[in-house]
Amino acid sequence: MKIIAYSYTNPLLESSPDQADWGWEVDRVYEDLGKQESSGHATRTQLQQLFTDCQTERADYLLIRRLEELGDTVEEISDRLNQLEAMGVAIIATEQPYTSENYPLGANLLNLLHAIQRQQRSRRIREGHARNRLDVAPPPGKVPYGYRRGKGKYTIDRSTSPVVKDFFEHFLLYGSLRGSVRYLAKKYGKKISVTTGRRWLTNPVYRGNTAYQNGETISNTHNPIISKEEAAQVDRLLRRNSRLPSRTASAPRSLAGLIVCAECQSHMTVTRVTQRNQDKEYLYLRSTSCPQRPKCKAIPYQEVLEHTIETVCRDLPLAVAGMNFPQLDVVKNSLGQAIARQQEILAQLPALIETGILDVETAKLRAYKLRTEISALEAKLATLPPVNLRSVAQAVSIPQFWLDLSETERRFYFREFIKQIEITLQNKELKLQVIFIF
Repeated sequence: MKIIAYSYTNPLLESSPDQADWGWEVDRVYEDLGKQESSGHATRTQLQQLFTDCQTERADYLLIRRLEELGDTVEEISDRLNQLEAMGVAIIATEQPYTSENYPLGANLLNLLHAIQRQQRSRRIREGHARNRLDVAPPPGKVPYGYRRGKGKYTIDRSTSPVVKDFFEHFLLYGSLRGSVRYLAKKYGKKISVTTGRRWLTNPVYRGNTAYQNGETISNTHNPIISKEEAAQVDRLLRRNSRLPSRTASAPRSLAGLIVCAECQSHMTVTRVTQRNQDKEYLYLRSTSCPQRPKCKAIPYQEVLEHTIETVCRDLPLAVAGMNFPQLDVVKNSLGQAIARQQEILAQLPALIETGILDVETAKLRAYKLRTEISALEAKLATLPPVNLRSVAQAVSIPQFWLDLSETERRFYFREFIKQIEITLQNKELKLQVIFIF
């Protein structure tokens, strides 16, 4: 018994199947890649070779993944099925409910062929999108606010981009998504939801990159609204805020969301107490859901703040000194070298086209893969801590630095370094442990 297999693969959409993917012991595999003739039809030279070989030595079974791989139109597919049936070759589709023994040419097969026609239409649309990706063209759909479509790429809209830029600058300054959304509505009358604001902060388009629906991203495709350094800082702020309780990112007090009671492990909230006919206010930290009886006592906010500043100034330089910076440098250098190697290969492609080693379509596909790999490496590099962390730690270890800041500014710096603060009140003595994020 002789078993053969045939596959038609468009490299823009999928990869060729491995020998093990067929699930059978195959005597020979015929493979065509999705090259296009000037007429727009795909070349299937290996399929023609298959027919020639079957005329001289008949095969018992032909394995294919899907019937549409046999042709570009329903007529071509039907004609080739007829030819194979006339030669006595039984066809088995591994990804469709079809075998030639169960589907004789008739009504059932026609229904399947009509379904194939719809799939081919969808496939042609996806192929068109894939070719646009090779040309680094923007994906279909609405253009992000702040941009408009130019000649094959996004171009900055000078009338709306300042609004987006100001939104990012406000977020970088205060680290509050909700606060930045309110700021936008107040200053520009531009009302967006918090969800939209979060999409803006993570949208690759504002960083000069283009993301496609297949999950791949190509960097440096157009002019960005924010720099790479600003984008990395935005990502750090979002990661930092995700660790905090809901709605504390925009809280006015610098310790909000960071304090946890060491006794009951409950988060503590800042409460404000005033006296009648007096302007002075008193701030306390209270447990939000203390299970103990009696409940944990409230602690004066100012006392905890002073202890926090004292602890940070004492412990932060020691924590940073304990980090393995040489190892971090090795990782950064390795990623940088990998990016440089990919860029060198990318620069060699035009010469390979001129010498005829690569055709234009293959070179475009290779360039696309190289750009997506470069983008992935740059994304990894952006997640690493800044190289000047040690010098920053020395600067913020001075108590006067913290005392000169406003509560909003202190909130920003606290959350840059602190993951959590655990406090205990024993015999009226406050004990505090600061847990840093690194």
